[in-house]
Amino acid sequence: MGNRLFVGNLSWNVDDNGLRAAFEKYGEVTNCRVITDRESGRSRGFGFVTFADEADTESAKEMDGTEIDGRSIRVDSAHDKRPGGGGGDRQDQRRQDDNRDDNWEDNRDDNRGGNHW
Repeated sequence: MGNRLFVGNLSWNVDDNGLRAAFEKYGEVTNCRVITDRESGRSRGFGFVTFADEADTESAKEMDGTEIDGRSIRVDSAHDKRPGGGGGDRQDQRRQDDNRDDNWEDNRDDNRGGNHW
């Protein structure tokens, strides 16, 4: 396990300090962050809380389903960010596009005899 928790379904009014205050009763919080939108600076509705001690992290999971600022939150172990970045594999898409072009040439050659109704 780890010492980091994912906290979801947060109200947009909850900031880093509010999230920290909600979890400090379970132990020493070493890091607390509500994730915000890059453009607007507005909360994205989730955050992460890191505890100094793994036992405190496990105890804090009992916050799952409780309310903060009128919303029932979701609390679970945080997982490392997956590699990638979304958007699929552009190399594979280019290969597929190249193959379509090759097939088009083959199909054009087969239809040289004129219209077949």
